[in-house]
Amino acid sequence: MMDEQQIQIKRRNDEENSTQMRAGVLGLKYFDMRPVENDMPLYKDVLTVEEIRAEQAIPLQAGDNKTPFRLAVTSRTPQSFIQRKLKFYNDQGLNVNFVLISEAAFKVMLNRYDPPAKPHYEDIVIAKEGDSDTIQAVSDALNSVRADQLFDYLITQAEKLGASDIHIENMRDSIRVRMRVDGALHPVAMISRDRYRILIGELSSRAGISVASSKPQSGSMNMDIVRDNGEKFLLNLRVEVVPTMYGMDSVMRLFNFDESLLNLDLLGLDEKSRHEINEIISHPRGLVLLVGPTGSGKSTTLYSMLNALNTTDKKIITLEDPIEYSITGVAQIPIKSTEGGSFSSGLRSILRLDPDVVMVGEIRDEDTARTAIQASITGHLVMSSFHANSASSAFTRMIDMIGFNPIFASSIRLIIAQRLLRKLVPETKQAYQPSEAERAWVLNTLKKVPDSIKGPLIEKMTLYKPVPTAEYPFGYKGRMVVMEQLVVNETIEHFLQSQTEVGSFDAVQIENLARQNGMLTMIEKATLAALRGETTIEEINRVL
Repeated sequence: MMDEQQIQIKRRNDEENSTQMRAGVLGLKYFDMRPVENDMPLYKDVLTVEEIRAEQAIPLQAGDNKTPFRLAVTSRTPQSFIQRKLKFYNDQGLNVNFVLISEAAFKVMLNRYDPPAKPHYEDIVIAKEGDSDTIQAVSDALNSVRADQLFDYLITQAEKLGASDIHIENMRDSIRVRMRVDGALHPVAMISRDRYRILIGELSSRAGISVASSKPQSGSMNMDIVRDNGEKFLLNLRVEVVPTMYGMDSVMRLFNFDESLLNLDLLGLDEKSRHEINEIISHPRGLVLLVGPTGSGKSTTLYSMLNALNTTDKKIITLEDPIEYSITGVAQIPIKSTEGGSFSSGLRSILRLDPDVVMVGEIRDEDTARTAIQASITGHLVMSSFHANSASSAFTRMIDMIGFNPIFASSIRLIIAQRLLRKLVPETKQAYQPSEAERAWVLNTLKKVPDSIKGPLIEKMTLYKPVPTAEYPFGYKGRMVVMEQLVVNETIEHFLQSQTEVGSFDAVQIENLARQNGMLTMIEKATLAALRGETTIEEINRVL
């Protein structure tokens, strides 16, 4: 079965063959425009656009006293036009030749001489809570966009809004479109099923998935984005589709392939945190783990570390499922788990390539964990992600997975747990005095934080709330990363090595030891950020 592109090629071949036969009947030379129609020069002073459109003729060559003019005509070109042009040029002592081209070729050239006006579509806006009018306006806009532009319009608008995900969801009577912006999911529009079929058809074609399948599928695609200021970059979309009661639902996750954004300096780390990361990743061996739920920014932090290490004297190899960001100078290997690939087997293979730094997308099983640990104690810096709620609980989860292993204590160097919180708009945020309940919550949350850190903020105890505006309908702009960094120092290492069996210690014990080294938990850092006016207590409770 031919795909759409093959069908179009066959149609064009058939039309060109038919035109060639028609040329013999009309006594004209046939000319195949396909090799040149997209880049041949335009002779706008030979025929006007009005003449081209009305007479179905295209100038192919501007002549002079020595060189004949050359005009391409179609089977729809009036004979009177040919006779008129013959007389016009002959009266001037000039020659003109006519050739026959297909109507498809004529349409291509007409679009070059007279490009269709680019339709203007209003930008998508995110509706406030309960704002049905805005949702209706966006719905009308999406239902009116030209079919061949709908998919690209939706993606470019999502990128312009700073959305991380686009959700297309089948409901009983319509299709809902939602976008995740700054970590929160917002309804955007309701579209018709006809529009949905256009979107899902384009998605299946570009991402390599089947709309006829009854199984969940994964895919990916790239798209060139040009912003209003002329800035160009490559956008990667990771696609997940799953059949539901009413149809195929899809989620598209957007990744900006701009390497300049993968920078530790852009994560907003405090001086102590940045110093700890720099010191640990500068060592030639050890295991660094990033933990947190999906969408917490783990990949961005891992890639930013890789970028910091990406020098000509280091060989860096990654194993990813799928590859989310492309980094120049780094060997990135896709692990296709749906086709039987695994991180553990891939990791054993790449260790033979003499890497200095290895990044494993995710530790999912015991085999991968053991291989990563072994690699980290044999002269490799290994970085990976892992599912755990906190830095300290990552220890207990890892030991539950691999069993008690003293080697683990000497391999692990750093565990970072992180979340992303929406940031208040500095220009519009509003200060207020907390209630007694809020004050008590803040004091209880920060009771273990040294006075040298919390003192000045506790004394004035000012909190802030968002003020919605037309530009920022929720009062937030962007997100900030909140990290807790558990550095495995000698105290923690000796403690781990002193344990003789699984279950002999818990996460609280490890967290208390880390606190002695100055670690602050995520919720403590988030609360301090709220006191500084960077976020809100409501946002902390939503995410943490």
